Amino acid sequence: MTTTDGRISLPLLPPNHPLGRSSITCEYRCGNACSHEAPNTSDNAYFGDVVRSIVSRRGMLKAGAVLAVAGAGVAGLAGTAAAHPDHGGHGGGNGRPRGPKGLDFTAVAPNREDRIVTPEGYHNSVVIRWGDPVLPGAPAFDFDNQTAAAQAKQFGFNNDFCGLVPFGHDRWLMVSNHEYTTESAMFKGFSQANPTEEQVKIGWAAHGLSVVVVERERRTGKLLPKLDRRYNRRITVTSEFEVDGPAAGSAFLRTSADPTGRKVFGTLNNCAGGVTPWGTILSGEENFNQYFANAGSVTDPVVKTRLTRYGLAGAASTRKWENFDRRFDVAKEPNEVNRFGWIVEVDPLEPGSKPVKHTALGRFKHEGATIQIARNGKVVAYLGDDERFDYVYKYVSKERYRPGDSPAARAHNKKLLSDGTLYVAQFTGDSPATEFDGTGKLPTDGEFDGSGKWIPLASGDKSFVDGFTAEEVYVFTRLAADKVGATKMDRPEDVQPNPVNGRIYAALTNNTDRGKPGKEGPTEINPRNGNKHGHILEWEESRGDHTALTFSWKLLLVCGDPATADTYFGGYDKTQVSPISCPDNVAFDRHGNLWISTDGNALGSNDGLFVVPVSGRYRGYLKQFLTVPLGAETCGPVIEDDFILVSVQHPGELDGASADNPLTHWPDGGTAQPRPAVAAIWKSGCRIGE
Repeated sequence: MTTTDGRISLPLLPPNHPLGRSSITCEYRCGNACSHEAPNTSDNAYFGDVVRSIVSRRGMLKAGAVLAVAGAGVAGLAGTAAAHPDHGGHGGGNGRPRGPKGLDFTAVAPNREDRIVTPEGYHNSVVIRWGDPVLPGAPAFDFDNQTAAAQAKQFGFNNDFCGLVPFGHDRWLMVSNHEYTTESAMFKGFSQANPTEEQVKIGWAAHGLSVVVVERERRTGKLLPKLDRRYNRRITVTSEFEVDGPAAGSAFLRTSADPTGRKVFGTLNNCAGGVTPWGTILSGEENFNQYFANAGSVTDPVVKTRLTRYGLAGAASTRKWENFDRRFDVAKEPNEVNRFGWIVEVDPLEPGSKPVKHTALGRFKHEGATIQIARNGKVVAYLGDDERFDYVYKYVSKERYRPGDSPAARAHNKKLLSDGTLYVAQFTGDSPATEFDGTGKLPTDGEFDGSGKWIPLASGDKSFVDGFTAEEVYVFTRLAADKVGATKMDRPEDVQPNPVNGRIYAALTNNTDRGKPGKEGPTEINPRNGNKHGHILEWEESRGDHTALTFSWKLLLVCGDPATADTYFGGYDKTQVSPISCPDNVAFDRHGNLWISTDGNALGSNDGLFVVPVSGRYRGYLKQFLTVPLGAETCGPVIEDDFILVSVQHPGELDGASADNPLTHWPDGGTAQPRPAVAAIWKSGCRIGE
């Protein structure tokens, strides 16, 4: 129904798609990935089951030879939280009872309102939306008269990751990824079977990244974009990128347009990312496979196996880009697809520099990359491959980080992701396999926990995988990880180190294929069959050393409805927490609280942003901070002391929606078309959560 103030408010309803997303989003964002067979068909067993089999056969109750390497850090993780809420907290001098630091707000209830809903006392406003000017001279947005030339100067579509690089007092360089385009929502009368050349080129210009100077207005608290002639920048499908690292120049990367294998035009499906300590932005190329046509015509068995493992099959693509550029036709340019699926580095402080694709970090469906500087000065990158039954990775640099922002230090640090060692994770549970029947019930020891190890894949020009050259490891990383027996996970997305406690947190979004016939069943680290709500993984590297090869792990959250038996909130009283479904991106505040954005709420509510303490008596006390409008996804949270940024992606992408039939008018209201946007949230006179 429509409320008195013109908002659309819908009842909580089961989503049309089994994972809470509309069919239009699934089509354009990932090429209907979850409707196809998961590309990981390897038979590598869950390592916990292998270990328990060895223990059983040999009678080695402690499996000393097998597990000793992985047990060093188990005691380091926080214990189970209190079984009931303790609102005494860290009360102030006035005796008012308070909860955990940073969570002093009333939780937002699940809802289907067509707006951003925040706690009482908080304000929100749009920072920048699709089509707003980025470059000086950009025309005002005109939905009915779009051009590729205009879009190349305007904010792109479907912004996901957002990162801030400090740029003076209350000023930042804001970098946003533009993950994908939804052409049926961009053009009235759009024909998916026969798009025009101009529509395709607008799509090219609406992908990529935007770099925008933003400034906080002290009087109002709003964050406002500035048309900065030097630093504002658009990066699109036609922008030139440099390829670096050990696979640069590889025969697998050479095409008729680039026989060197060192120069790529464009970046695709940029999802999450990270801000480096040296002031650059990392961006992950995720569902790049869907942009390429005619993989089904390939007959070479080796090439076909590689394409299939990366989800390429069939004939025409959804967007039909192959009609206007031969590089998107696998039959004509079989290596072009190998030039996507990398971590991209952009330097917003040097607007004339070329973005870089780092081959040393491997090629897969990168959700993003985040950086931790180890005690010895080496840089560690944590990476997730967002696919059902795919893997968690990390990279350790060969050289050490140089502190400071001098030109020499920055030049050195910008090479740290060019040479190092790439690893993939293998997880082991510490409870018998018989305790995991797919229902999600806790094992008898009261926690989902265990140990793990990092398996090296390649370092520089050296491969550690039998039958693979180093180049093959980097370009076909998934196949190399299959070979060494990495642990199959439930869509590992954002992976980030906590700056307060040093532990690592990963969002495992969902996997409704777990436990299906012919698929891997429940394990301690992925304990539910048909896992439609996902979970949050926490681990600690041995001795707190981020370059260590072993670690201990726990599940912090097993998401879903707190009223059901298959959910777990760190041991906290489930009657006191907010429901959460499909965790996607993670971030941290200054207290070390974990903030979680969601993608595809399978509980029927709008997606949102949540926060949860990760230690102490409130560990697991999850609270919902906001919800986004109808059909939208909550992306790229930035948690600052004075404000929060969220990327509101694909608002109004509901089944039946199109540019001819918009089902939301957010953010501009009236009869306006929906437009993805970055929004700021703040509380006048107070820090976030206080």
